Order: sequence, then structure tokens, then C-alpha cells
Amino acid sequence: MDIKDLIRSYRERIVATRRELHRMPELGFLEDKTSAYVADYLKREGLSVTTGIARTGVVGLLETGRPGPILLIRADMDALPITEATGLAFASQNPGVMHACGHDGHTAMALVTATAMKALKDRIKGGIKFVFQPAEEGPGGAKPMIEAGVMENPHVDYALGCHIWPTIPEGTIGIRAGALLAAMFRFDLTITGKGGHGAMPHLCVDALDTGCQVVAALQRIVSRQMDPLQPAVVTVGKFQAGTAFNVIPESANLCGTARTFDKAIWKRWPEIIEIIVRGVCNSMGAGFEMSYEPGYPPTVNDPDMAERVRRIAGEVVGVDRVVVPEKTLGGEDMAFFLERVPGCFFCLGAGNDAYAGIHNPRFGFNEEILLTGVETYCRAAIDLLGRSSTAGS
Repeated sequence: MDIKDLIRSYRERIVATRRELHRMPELGFLEDKTSAYVADYLKREGLSVTTGIARTGVVGLLETGRPGPILLIRADMDALPITEATGLAFASQNPGVMHACGHDGHTAMALVTATAMKALKDRIKGGIKFVFQPAEEGPGGAKPMIEAGVMENPHVDYALGCHIWPTIPEGTIGIRAGALLAAMFRFDLTITGKGGHGAMPHLCVDALDTGCQVVAALQRIVSRQMDPLQPAVVTVGKFQAGTAFNVIPESANLCGTARTFDKAIWKRWPEIIEIIVRGVCNSMGAGFEMSYEPGYPPTVNDPDMAERVRRIAGEVVGVDRVVVPEKTLGGEDMAFFLERVPGCFFCLGAGNDAYAGIHNPRFGFNEEILLTGVETYCRAAIDLLGRSSTAGS
């Protein structure tokens, strides 16, 4: 059977799988039902399955019995703390949690790719590791899975992953060589002043006012300390202070993120931000405490791998439907896999006015695109792992 026809024969299966996963979204490192579902699916397909990696991670190994390279195909399983508002018949049954970033689709694609590649196993050598990781939305499951040994036994030679991408048209595949997503950084800040009556500010150290000055100063990092030709962003997304209209607050809590494609800047974010915070707090007579979470490095596609996947994508959707997506200052912990082996993280076009974008309570996509993702994975696997002698090559 032709590969495209084979993949089309799995349409009902992939739709049903995606919808079952969509009904049971779970937050990072709490994906117990999801990982059990994934493990059961892989076992039914006859793969060697390992569970409990980095708490809820799952690996399924498809072995051919013929010496050759190992390809890693990665999917993320976690959902977001969002109350779903799609009205779908298969909407989330876990209140306050929703697959609003397409991870249900990513997991369904990897599972059905395992089914398809089992049927196509005589066309490849080596093997395929299907890695289902927790907590992509944070704090990150890729790094602890790597530390637990998923890149070894057997050693991984290549890595592939994909993300449903509403910013490019449905029916396209997006591939960018080099950096695609930015390095992430998170900071948490507590400012401490001296509270008091709102009518007597001269007797107080206003933590709220100090926090406002800190936010304003942080916004000038990008405009005055960064190369204007290099993208970067600093955002304070959380600011909590005060309890009453006539009380000057004694403390303020801020939380934010900084993004860049430059690894050197990424590593310097704590120093850069703390200099600003210390200067403002000293000038206002306030104290502070900060904590940092480095987040994910830049997601960088190997140029040769990107070119191979670009060629394969042209076979799947047509050369004119393969596009170069814009870089984004979003982050992805697929980056950790791509730091270790040549790989490509491609974008599955989902742009459709009928659906809202990612991280939205009305997010959705046309499930037909999932077959495009599976076919791309399968053709890439055959290209990278070669044809076995039993396949007549």
C-alpha cells in the first residue's frame, strides 16, 4: 500500500485517539491517566515500553532487529490551566484544565506514527524511540527525561518533533533552519518596604510604588541595553500588592519572563535584571528577594536536518505548501533534545478562521492536519533510517 493511502486508512483511529486525549487533560507532571493511555496503546502495538521516566514520561521503542541509527520522535502530553469554552462534544472533563496548545494532537500523531511504522518496519534499519514527555508548558519534562537516560540504550542519532501552528495556513508545513523559538527565563521578585496609612506616605516605604518603578525600569532593558537588531523581550506578567484603598502596602510580588535567541544573553539575564532591581530598590529605600528559573534554551534546527525534512514535506503537501515560519519568542523544551543530536522541529499549519489560537479557551484545529503530521514523520523516518535489504533496496 502507498504510504499516503496507509496513513489515510488511520483517519478514524487518529481522530478517536485525539478526542479521547482531549477529554482527559492533565497538568505537567500529573499526566497519570494520559501516560497510562499512551503506554497501553504502545504495548498493544507490540513496542517495548518504559514508564515512570521523570515521573510520568513514557518511551516506546520500535526495533527492527537490523543494525542502524535510532530516530527519536517526541510528543508532549501536558495541558494548560484553562477552562475550556469550545462547546465540543469531547470537551475537557477535567474542570479548569484544557488541551489548549495542541498537545493532544501531538500525542495522537506520535501514537499513530508508531502504528504506521510498525506496518512499514521492513523499510527501515535501526529503530525508533517514541518519547512522550511531561510538563512542556512548565517546568519542563525534556531535560529530566534526558537525565534519566532516554537518549541512550540504544543511543539516539536523530530527533524529530512538531507543533500544531495556527500562525501558518492549514495544509502547510513550516520549516526553519536554525533558531525557531527563543530561550526562556523566569524571575520572581518580592519587594519589601514599610507599610502605613495612605495619608502619611512620608512615614512609609511604598512597596507598590517601588514595584511600579521596577517594572518601568525593566521595560527599558530591551530598548537601551540590547542590540536593536537582535530580538528580545522582558515582560512582567504578575504584580500583586495592597489590601485596601487607604493602606500603603509593605510588600509587592512580581513575576516575569525574559526571552532572547542569544545564549550568552540568556545566561546573563539574572545579572542584568538584578542590577536594575537593586538600583531601584536602593533608591526607594526598599529591600528585595529574587529567585530565577532559567527555563529552556533556544530551539535550534540542524540545517541539514531541516533541509531533509523540507524535501520530505514537499512530498507530503507539495513544494509550494512548504513555508518558512517566522521566529517566535515563545519557548519549547524540544530544545534540549536538539542540543544533543541533529534534529528538526517542524510546524504543522493549522491556520483557520473557524478556530482560536493556542492558549485560548476556544482553541481548536481541523483534525485532518494530524494525518499530514503522521505522513511527514513516516516519510522522514524512512529517509533517515534507510531501506532494509528485505525491502528490495
